[in-house]
Amino acid sequence: MAFAKRSGSNAVVIAHTIRERLTSLRGRLIPRDVAVTITRDDGRSANAKVNDLLFHLALATASIVLLIAFTIGWRAAAVTGVVIPTTVLLTIFASWILGFSINRVSLFALIFAIGILVDDAIVVIENISRHWEMRDERTRLQSAIEAVAEVGNPTIIATLTVITALLPMLFVSGLMCPYMAPIPINASIAMAFSFFMATIAVPWMILKLAPRNRHAGSHPHAVRNSLAGWYWRIAEPMIRTRGRALIFLLGVGFATLAALSLFYFDVVTVKLLPFGNNSHLTVVLDLPAGASLEATEQTLFALARRAETVHDVRSVTAYAGTAGPFDFNGLVRHYYARQAPNQGELHILLKPRDERDELTNTIAGHLRRAVRTVTLPPGATLQIVQSPPGPPVLAPLVAEIYAPNAKLRLAEAREVKRLFARVPYIADIHDSWGYRRPQLDITVDQSKLNFYKVEQSDVNATIRDLLGGVAVGYAYRGAEHLPVDITVGLPNDGRSWNDTLAATPIPASAIPGATSVVELGQIVTAKQSQGSYSIYRRDGQFADMIEADLAGKFQAPIYAIFAVDHLIAQHHWTKALPKPAIGLAGAPLNDATPTLRWAGEWRVTYVTFRDMGAAFIVALLGIYVLVVGQFRSFKIPLVILTPVPLTLIGIMLGHWLLGAYFTATSMIGFIALAGIIVRNSILLVDFIRRGQDGVTPLRRVLLDAGAIRAKPILLTALSAMIGAAAILPDPIFQGLGISLLFGLASSTLLTLLVIPAIYVVLRDDGKPA
Repeated sequence: MAFAKRSGSNAVVIAHTIRERLTSLRGRLIPRDVAVTITRDDGRSANAKVNDLLFHLALATASIVLLIAFTIGWRAAAVTGVVIPTTVLLTIFASWILGFSINRVSLFALIFAIGILVDDAIVVIENISRHWEMRDERTRLQSAIEAVAEVGNPTIIATLTVITALLPMLFVSGLMCPYMAPIPINASIAMAFSFFMATIAVPWMILKLAPRNRHAGSHPHAVRNSLAGWYWRIAEPMIRTRGRALIFLLGVGFATLAALSLFYFDVVTVKLLPFGNNSHLTVVLDLPAGASLEATEQTLFALARRAETVHDVRSVTAYAGTAGPFDFNGLVRHYYARQAPNQGELHILLKPRDERDELTNTIAGHLRRAVRTVTLPPGATLQIVQSPPGPPVLAPLVAEIYAPNAKLRLAEAREVKRLFARVPYIADIHDSWGYRRPQLDITVDQSKLNFYKVEQSDVNATIRDLLGGVAVGYAYRGAEHLPVDITVGLPNDGRSWNDTLAATPIPASAIPGATSVVELGQIVTAKQSQGSYSIYRRDGQFADMIEADLAGKFQAPIYAIFAVDHLIAQHHWTKALPKPAIGLAGAPLNDATPTLRWAGEWRVTYVTFRDMGAAFIVALLGIYVLVVGQFRSFKIPLVILTPVPLTLIGIMLGHWLLGAYFTATSMIGFIALAGIIVRNSILLVDFIRRGQDGVTPLRRVLLDAGAIRAKPILLTALSAMIGAAAILPDPIFQGLGISLLFGLASSTLLTLLVIPAIYVVLRDDGKPA
């Protein structure tokens, strides 16, 4: 029995209710000696993932509060402890108004937002604290007002830059848009709420918690002086001369190019999304057409016995000749249509995530090696299928072959399939045409039909009854159940053409006035033949498809595509079997010549990264326009945007150190970093412009601005890094965490040095600091 939830309902509640109902039926509807096994419980899986994310959400919040307490003081930490949950609750309320549910993506959006939603509050709190430590004649209220006003405009622009960087990601095409939409929407909403909290609620709470002694608390001042001293010692030698500043900038540029080269040398590999850590796998079996249901069942049982030897496998359920309960992935792959006797599935239930050490993808590799020892009938195919982490596709690697005619198309497809098998990390190769199905051709001899005076309808009815059975009635099962057909027919092994079937009598009227019979074999001729291959169309054009999975060194389709394309280029093609044209994107304009079109996960990957690249360009243009409006200059925004590529240094090194794929979530982190890093640049450049009075040497202004802004910039970066660290354990969103964690680490440190170096190279006044 399979249960599916209605849209908008809670899977956790439904699963719990079904379990309670199942317990209440034991001993009444379900006999005590009947075993009941739950083979898949998405409600329990969802509950475990949500609880895990809520724990990381609380952990990230507590870590940020402790960070603020250590660097600024307990009062600022208390304010932060109020700001974060308040903003999160407001964001959840706004998500509910917009129709979002609480799921993995929306919770990850909140964890991602935690690190950046306190940025505005940190900037305001730190600047108020700095003004209070100036020990001038202003009242505490006046100092707080002037401190907020000082960072007000830069904070507004900085907040808008983060939102501008995130929102264009909503326009990604395909299923990736609704899948990833909660991240830009929830994070943007959180940033908007955090700004109002930082400029309205935070100053009020700080004043309420302020000590009676106006100058109480010297620890934060000591921390600031220490950071200022470190900044002076590091930055001053780098900008002492224009030549040193230029050499430093060239070195940073070279480091960025070196980081990008990790893509070229396959040190960091790309993938749309890595596999998640689910608790179930599926083994899809296809025997040659015409195989009996018994043969399919026996093969499945042999595979099941091998699967049970794999560590962390809890139970195995076999489905022979019928479709098992399917999910979204099965809906896309049409598993519901697998009803033929030669088709079967194994649904493998793994131990819960907290009871095993290995990921689902690793266990799938163990399972693939285990079932390989089972001897399959010639022509049988086997696939190990995992639940996709994102939008499902027909297969990770799909090659569509087009040609002018069916014979050439099939020949091209078979040759490409042989090239697939030469790539070591391409596994579970399957094709769409399969095998020609055996068929029984029964031909009626019209001359004998007329000679014996046999009715054509009698011949058709006899053949139909022999091979299909005769319905003789219904078996009623009560008012609550549909009746079952009662059909009388031959057993499966008796339905092949033989002498017994040929001897079946048919009424004939060869002698007027008399009734006689004739044997069926006297009227018809039967012979076994091979039917046609399966025929598929794609966008109105006939196509044959080769499908495969990836296991081993690379698990992204782009590397397999390059490998197969290389083999195609080196292969010896003939005039009768010409080399196919290769298309990476888009359907062929015509099928006049053989064409290979790559589809599957590659198509989704191409569209996703294409649209996200366009979103990144739009985000940069939007940020540029915002900064031009703030500083009323067309050149300063270029300086402010300079640190954006520096995030790639940390991002690439982080993926290399952790051995992680560069995924779509990694790209989201890179785009989000554009807004986060620019906000730091805006605050730094704003203080540089405030310090330029025409008298103070440029280097002195640069070092003073960097020393003053070092603390809030580092604190905001550390807060975002703490939020990112909470995402790292999840295999799907790990790329987002790596991009934020390592990208912020590299770009924040370099921003404090690169912007002063750019000022010295472009506007050096030659005066020492």
